[in-house]
Amino acid sequence: MPTDHAPLTLYGAQASGSVAVEAALTLLGLPYTLIEGATWAEEAARDRVATSNPMRQIPTLVLPDGEVMTESAAILIYLADLDPAAGLAPAPADPLRRQFLRWMLYVSSAIYSLHWIKPDVGRIGAPQSARDSVVEAVHERIAFCWANMDSQLAPGDYLLGDELTVLDLYVAVVSRFGPWRERFYEVAPRMTAAVHRVDADPRLAALWAARFPED
Repeated sequence: MPTDHAPLTLYGAQASGSVAVEAALTLLGLPYTLIEGATWAEEAARDRVATSNPMRQIPTLVLPDGEVMTESAAILIYLADLDPAAGLAPAPADPLRRQFLRWMLYVSSAIYSLHWIKPDVGRIGAPQSARDSVVEAVHERIAFCWANMDSQLAPGDYLLGDELTVLDLYVAVVSRFGPWRERFYEVAPRMTAAVHRVDADPRLAALWAARFPED
């Protein structure tokens, strides 16, 4: 990959799904400008990202030519495919590509998307008085989904074998959200070692410390 790649612009926030994108950019050595803002908590952050993403959500990635990418799984797959030599995704002809795509979309649709409910349970028609029970139900569903994924994987050093991919980055970030890592370790024992390996990757140490400072 050329080292003079034009900078990207990423709308993101500490302790959010955008950190998986930041991790991929870090491993690829791609320069980017980060526009910080927790859109689930700050109206100003939603207003900032709205100029690029009418959904007012992060992560939102703006490419050098102004094209906008949203949806974390799509962004991660796109970035991985930019530099095949980096090995962050199986090549299209690799038999592992099918399961890579399957689980990338699974984490996005079956797990990560559920967190959208938690800041405002009215989004699914629930009264605010029911928030605690709704969040508990969401966390139970997430735990079930992690367990389902775990039962169908046979990890090596990493989730798809012995090569780190953006799937590992994605799981390492999303598993930090509710119902939190302790529950993840309980329901996903086969994936746990791979996630720990990503946590300990020296190339990402500074990023994890800065973006998940309370962990």
